[in-house]
Amino acid sequence: MKLKDTAALNALRTQSLGLLENRRVTSSITAKAAKGQRRHVMVCGGPGCHSSGSPGIAELLEEELSLRGLSDQVKVFQPGCFGFCEKGPMLEIHPDNTTYCQVSAKDVATIVEDHFIKGTSVERLLYQDPITKERFTSNLPFYHGQLKIALRNVGYIAPENILEYIAADGYQALVKVLFDLTPLEIIEVIKKSGLRGRGGGGFSTGLKWELTRKNEAKQRYIICNADEGDPGAFMDRSVLEGDPHSVLEGMLIAGSAIGASYGFIYVRAEYPAAIHRLQVAIEQAREYGLLGEGILGSDFCFDIELKYGAGAFVCGEETALIHSIEGARGEPSVKPPFPAEKGLWGKPTCVNNVETLANIPPILLKGADWFAGIGTEKSKGTKVFALAGKVRNVGLVEVPMGTTLRQIIFDMGGGIQNNKTFKAAQTGGPSGGCIPAKYLDTPIDYESLNAIGSMMGSGGLIVMDENDCMVNIAKFYLEFSVDESCGRCTACRIGTKRLHEILTKITEGKGTEDDLDKLMQLGKIVKTASLCGLGQSAPNPILSTIEYFEDEYLAHINDKTCPAGVCKSLLKYHITEKCVGCTLCAKKCPVSCISGKSKERHIIDEELCLKCGKCQEQCKVDGAIIRR
Repeated sequence: MKLKDTAALNALRTQSLGLLENRRVTSSITAKAAKGQRRHVMVCGGPGCHSSGSPGIAELLEEELSLRGLSDQVKVFQPGCFGFCEKGPMLEIHPDNTTYCQVSAKDVATIVEDHFIKGTSVERLLYQDPITKERFTSNLPFYHGQLKIALRNVGYIAPENILEYIAADGYQALVKVLFDLTPLEIIEVIKKSGLRGRGGGGFSTGLKWELTRKNEAKQRYIICNADEGDPGAFMDRSVLEGDPHSVLEGMLIAGSAIGASYGFIYVRAEYPAAIHRLQVAIEQAREYGLLGEGILGSDFCFDIELKYGAGAFVCGEETALIHSIEGARGEPSVKPPFPAEKGLWGKPTCVNNVETLANIPPILLKGADWFAGIGTEKSKGTKVFALAGKVRNVGLVEVPMGTTLRQIIFDMGGGIQNNKTFKAAQTGGPSGGCIPAKYLDTPIDYESLNAIGSMMGSGGLIVMDENDCMVNIAKFYLEFSVDESCGRCTACRIGTKRLHEILTKITEGKGTEDDLDKLMQLGKIVKTASLCGLGQSAPNPILSTIEYFEDEYLAHINDKTCPAGVCKSLLKYHITEKCVGCTLCAKKCPVSCISGKSKERHIIDEELCLKCGKCQEQCKVDGAIIRR
């Protein structure tokens, strides 16, 4: 059905409100109290839960409910990611406001029997705090302090049903833009809100729109950068899979503001679920007249096309992305001219990332002052982070700008795994700096992170503990940058390789103190002389780890040891006096470098030793074989 005007959209919204009835209930309702009411069971459809078997759990739930004659009273849905990936597969039951964690197929029958028939919660599936041992029916500590704007509908609506998006105020901001505001007024709202690009650069979104519109060319383009390439990052992916229409509506509003009639979504081919849901969303939007000619009876015409990236990290840079869409090699251009002046096929082009566009509709609906009232003086709104690494609660969080690293890692993240000591956190993906413990109370915003040698980036947040070697960490990220460099500029193509070679030399125990000076000097040259953000930020892991963890570099260089016991070339296995001569280590050694008689202390030939650790793994006597 094509929506001819705003009245038709509002009528459809009214008809669709019942689809969301009983969802997102905040009051505490017991399973027994809710018995007999119509229930919605939301089974997390995020990538983590999906890989753990959530689709199968949803199917089994539907089968079990059908067998018990409850299909009419209980409906099963698979929305997007709930965020708490560590405890997946997860499911939420409304209006009971009950969350179950780490659900398996064998739990399905118990849930149906106890929760839906007997009206009692399944205690063992409720979240349990690892320290206090308290169990939570809902309002899990992981979500305390979070504020969802970009993720407002993710995990709440069915992503392949446009009616649910419309029922959740979807496309109401578009109505306001088309009939109540001029393009310049739209731009002014976004500028006043303080929204900055969430792709990493932090440039004013409203100003970028303004610069693109100022160009007098007849054809302009809007591009959504969905080429999320940071290792461990899945912020944009979660929005695309859980709420694709929010991105389409953001693009429509941006198109109206800058005077564009066509847009592209450049999405990674490695995101098949995101691609599928975008395809469905685009088809539905066209079917309802929200894409195409004369949208909602206005004179605004706009359409969207998907373009697939082949996995090149450098194509996250806007000019490289534009070249890739054009069918050319994905390499960055010298700027100026900027894409706002000369972009796709030489036309003015505005490139915004997924999270930036997802923020646009609520800003237009709730106002610039509302958004500007969240966050810090210069960094407004919220930011989505993919929390990963040595933290108890791996997952996706959205927090107000200004939230500290400590709050994210220790409150939402639950602290460090296995009660280890926090060592560092890296923000900004492979090009971000490593932040030590003394800066845990740093507020997360663009300026504060830059001041301590890191960056906001697109939202990756990797946590490291006492067992991580910071020299090896720097080498790991440099290896990624070397592999992903497009090779166009010498500073990045050659400079990152030389940096990696020096780091390798140090981790092999062959480094000198002069190498530290070389790393610092060359790192600064690569930052200054590189053509795009990849090379300009690639040395950050090195420069920050030398600044904050210089003692580890000196231990590798002067003492020929790796304090964390990670760098294989510097490891030594030693058999102590606790050895009882059981010969098990000698039997399991792959190169026969261990000698000794039965019931006598054995000896390791360090010249032959591979440092594989098999001897220590097999030894049954605590402390008989140590790594140093």
